[in-house]
Amino acid sequence: MPGKPSEEKQGEMGAMENGAGQDLGGLTAEELRQGQEAALALEDMMALSAQTLVQAEVDELYQHVRPLGQGRFGRVLLVTHRQKGTTLALKQLPKASTTLRGFLYEFCVGLSLGAHSAIVAAYGIGVESVASYSFLTEAVLHGDLIAFIQPKVGLLQPAAQRCAAQLASALEHIHSRGLVYRDLKPENVLVCDPACRWVKLTDFGHTRPRGTLLRLVGPPIPYTAPELCGPPPLPEGLPIQPALDAWALGVLLFCLLTGYFPWDQPLVEADPFYADYVTWQASGQPQARPQPWLGLTPAADALLWGLLDPHPRRRSPVSSIRDYLGRPWRQRDGEAEEVPQGDKGDPE
Repeated sequence: MPGKPSEEKQGEMGAMENGAGQDLGGLTAEELRQGQEAALALEDMMALSAQTLVQAEVDELYQHVRPLGQGRFGRVLLVTHRQKGTTLALKQLPKASTTLRGFLYEFCVGLSLGAHSAIVAAYGIGVESVASYSFLTEAVLHGDLIAFIQPKVGLLQPAAQRCAAQLASALEHIHSRGLVYRDLKPENVLVCDPACRWVKLTDFGHTRPRGTLLRLVGPPIPYTAPELCGPPPLPEGLPIQPALDAWALGVLLFCLLTGYFPWDQPLVEADPFYADYVTWQASGQPQARPQPWLGLTPAADALLWGLLDPHPRRRSPVSSIRDYLGRPWRQRDGEAEEVPQGDKGDPE
């Protein structure tokens, strides 16, 4: 299924004036400055938030309605405020597996992003209980995107284009804040309506400032960018860039259009599907597409070639999706599927 756990580990952000090799996404001075400013702003927000945590048991303040989600590090509950009756989502992280700093970091990243139509809205309420930390967000009630992706089929083409456009906008917003999301997968995309016309990005526990040093500590997964799979340019790891999110968006878009992954891991020597893709992309001949790509159109090929360029400095930004909206991305029986006029990715 199009969702796998992350196998990455971040190092501490450091000054990287010497940069890294350009093929591995070395930072410019401006990129380094942007990431450092984001890191400092988050530290300030965390210090303030630590002083304003509400000290109470969650059940004293909120009525539990039903579970919304469960992960390795915590759970999300649908709750109502006991006095006002407001419906909210509450993310609860056990102290046994979460430090105060880790909680404050995720809480403050969400707050720092502000308002965006394709990002789950964070409310400035953090709660410390005896056994857990919790924070509140808007409630999104129709589950995550993985439940909407039909295996070996994907989504209907209009829904795929809407999702792609909205997620690209959300990622572009995150990048404008000097941050890299780092955890794009269907489980982190919440669906706002049964027709999948509107989606929102959630879960910012892996989001880091641009330039944070990252090292792969386990086997790569389809969403892992290839620059993370080779020797890092610095002993501490690879300085992360928005290109990591562009790669993950390309993989997710392929899943939305086909219902399966393009490969298991982006390693030429270990994965024949990835090796075939690299050879095909380097050839510049769309008509010679490998078998997993047979159902896509030349427009989809061009879009995905850009997002899934193995070289991070040549990789297209997430915003490149806008240039392809309204054009057919998928074909059936050799004929391109038409896209309804006016369906440009915005929810009604």
